[in-house]
Amino acid sequence: MIPSQFNAKEVEKKWYDYWMKNNYFHSKPDHRQPYTITIPPPNVTGVLHMGHMLNNTIQDVLIRRARLKGFNACWVPGTDHASIATEAKVVAKLKSEGINKNDLTREEFLKHAWDWTNKYGGTILEQLKQLGCSCDWDRTKFTMDPDMSASVIRSFVDLYNKGLIYRGYRMVNWDPEAKTTLSDEEVIYEERQGKLYHLKYAIENSNEFVTIATTRPETILGDTAICIHPDDERYTHLKGKNAIVPICNRVIPIIFDDYVDMEFGTGCLKVTPAHDINDKTLGEKHNLEIIDIFNEDASLNSYGLHYQGKDRFVVREEIAIELENIGALAKTENHLNKVGTSERTKAVIEPRLSDQWFLSMEDLVKPAIKAVLETEEIKLYPSRFNNTYRHWLENIRDWNISRQLWWGQQIPAYYYGDGKEDFVVAENIEDALRLAQEKTNNQQLTIDNLTQDADALDTWFSSWLWPMAVFGGIMEPENEDFKYYYPTNDLVTGPDILFFWVARMIIAGYEYTGKKPFTNVYLTGLVRDKQRRKMSKSLGNSPEPLELIEKFGADGVRVGLLLSASAGNDILFDEELCNNGKAFANKIWNAFRLIKGWEVADIAQPESSKVAIEWYEAKLQQTLVEIEDHFDKYRLSDALMSIYKLVWDDFCSWFLEMIKPAYQQPIDRATFDKAIEMLEANLKLLHPFMPFLTEEIWQYIAERTPEQALIIAEYPKAISFDTKLITDFDFAAEVIAGIRTIRKEKNIAMKDAVALMAVNHENASTYFDSVIVKLGNLSDLEYVTDKVDGALTYRVKSNEYFIPVSGNIDIAAEIAKLTEELKYTQGFLRSVQGKLANEKFVSGAPPQVIDNERKKEADALAKIATIEQSLNSLK
Repeated sequence: MIPSQFNAKEVEKKWYDYWMKNNYFHSKPDHRQPYTITIPPPNVTGVLHMGHMLNNTIQDVLIRRARLKGFNACWVPGTDHASIATEAKVVAKLKSEGINKNDLTREEFLKHAWDWTNKYGGTILEQLKQLGCSCDWDRTKFTMDPDMSASVIRSFVDLYNKGLIYRGYRMVNWDPEAKTTLSDEEVIYEERQGKLYHLKYAIENSNEFVTIATTRPETILGDTAICIHPDDERYTHLKGKNAIVPICNRVIPIIFDDYVDMEFGTGCLKVTPAHDINDKTLGEKHNLEIIDIFNEDASLNSYGLHYQGKDRFVVREEIAIELENIGALAKTENHLNKVGTSERTKAVIEPRLSDQWFLSMEDLVKPAIKAVLETEEIKLYPSRFNNTYRHWLENIRDWNISRQLWWGQQIPAYYYGDGKEDFVVAENIEDALRLAQEKTNNQQLTIDNLTQDADALDTWFSSWLWPMAVFGGIMEPENEDFKYYYPTNDLVTGPDILFFWVARMIIAGYEYTGKKPFTNVYLTGLVRDKQRRKMSKSLGNSPEPLELIEKFGADGVRVGLLLSASAGNDILFDEELCNNGKAFANKIWNAFRLIKGWEVADIAQPESSKVAIEWYEAKLQQTLVEIEDHFDKYRLSDALMSIYKLVWDDFCSWFLEMIKPAYQQPIDRATFDKAIEMLEANLKLLHPFMPFLTEEIWQYIAERTPEQALIIAEYPKAISFDTKLITDFDFAAEVIAGIRTIRKEKNIAMKDAVALMAVNHENASTYFDSVIVKLGNLSDLEYVTDKVDGALTYRVKSNEYFIPVSGNIDIAAEIAKLTEELKYTQGFLRSVQGKLANEKFVSGAPPQVIDNERKKEADALAKIATIEQSLNSLK
């Protein structure tokens, strides 16, 4: 028995278990053409959110469609170790247990990190299964898997040996909360309201002072010079003199350099080489002292004097008061400025001088620029992101790849002495010892003399190898999987990581293989709420994805998300969209139940059914062409809408009505078989979008072996079709709509047959007359040359249609009703025309009011003409 209602919850578990049991998701190299997607690996400790729902639904649609089209579809899932985010969670957990990370050895901390990962890691992948994602779970990867880590280490060693990785003492972006450096791209600049402090620096051995404006008064304790433009005549007398820093009373030189803008502020600049990139450049040029006043958590160190140990923002408030008390604060103003914050922790970034590892990008980036912007070997969808891509890559700086963290791949540099250059780089400590012995010409060195660099590599330095490393392409570039599946086909991700991840994967792909890592990049939009706000737990506007699935079913949620998800545009999410998806699932289920409920007999096929089948086959083919075009352009929302209209409007509303047998009568076998065939074609088109519902119906239609499951069925083939059938039916549909309108307006019951006469000015096709007769419940359809008296009439284009009213309605009552309606409309017209004839009204009323009255006049005139025509035909 077919259930009366579609039970999503029961069906989803049943068919996912069936698909897993029969290994449909698993791929291995064979004779077929591969179609490969690698998942953008979510954080290992993450849980499913709306962005994941959208991104992975799109990937599943692409992979299921490829599977149906005969490709060897391979979707590689996995997770990212997310060094900063995961280490922060582990540190917080340890803190709650009274354990300080600094009291642990690296090995002890990593044990805690692995315990955390093993407990919470992979939750998101299990949640993706509830969405219906058909990943090859046998290939699941984690960026800290031994083979994945080995790939990262080999990549580092290779790039170092090529001279592309180097160690440098540079000004870096320091995250004082995570206590690590960040790359430039991980810093988000936000406008914030702050203050501008005008500070007075006394000139040594004089009563004079200079005023300098700063947004950060706490950094004066690290000042080592004041800089002035050499052409600034206001200050030429200060050449060779010194100034005194307030509070710390440090004597610092006044230097002159054309770097300073004479027109900005007072023309004087305080120089703090340890805490500003431009100041560091000035410091190197003028051989200035470098004084770092901050600890790694951005509290002040001993150079902070009596502020030692206090947080920088606390000191900012307190030092302003002290400066005012000693007469060194001239004034304070409100000031809007851009503040760099950590993308991960949201902490305000500190510029900090530090020894770090860098990757030289100048030459590496060239093939990636060419592939997207010149040869278009790789295409971004939508293409407007090419401009963003160009800006980032043409202005790229060397990549700071080291992080002061323990969770991640440890940098494979081994130190054998106290000097900065006393190190070697190797894949393991045994190779490092051999290299160190060769470099020092000292065979007495042992492993105990080597110390590995404590820093870990940036997470992105791991994930930029993802499409290669998941197939073993770094460690074994000649292995069968890598040669078969790489390059991959499509990448689906968000534009926010276009540089972090997408561009870097392209760079790595060309560096290691000379090939692109993928062909197409589909950039999704952000999921926002109806008020266009970004979804977040703090705002309370982000629905729980699993609760949505529970409420609307996975298919309903998938349809709801995709109907509004045009490439690159933000999605304004509304739960009602998921409700629409659920309603669509119910519509399809009920259509299937209707067909299966018909009694089938070996009787002649009606002409109307034969015509209906020909039309629907053509309509299906027309839609197939539309779908292919939409997929080619990565317009998945439009592709789904085309299928939605085909199934809801054409199949359910028209086709099934056209072939439906009369009440308690059987349907002929030829038509029934074709109806099932058309339903199965619809299910194939729908399956990528609604996998559970479609598999359930597919398996109910007939007894199927595992080899006949819908998930591996053959996608409908495009064949030539007669477009005239479609245009002719569209005309016929308007004729039917006209009959139905008159029936409704005149209360003529559908069971009461009526006659229809037509004047065929359009020379319209009569091919669908049998359908018009059936759906209009006509006793007769006759073509005439003249108008028919005593009939209700309507037009389709220039064709005129007449329904004789004798016996169907009370003519006298209808004339009286129309006459009354005519009088009312004429009275309404007079009142409107009276207003428009009133010059005072016309000159004083707003234009939109006048336009509205003119529209009322036009509508009334049209209605009067229609009523008069109907009256004439009845008299």
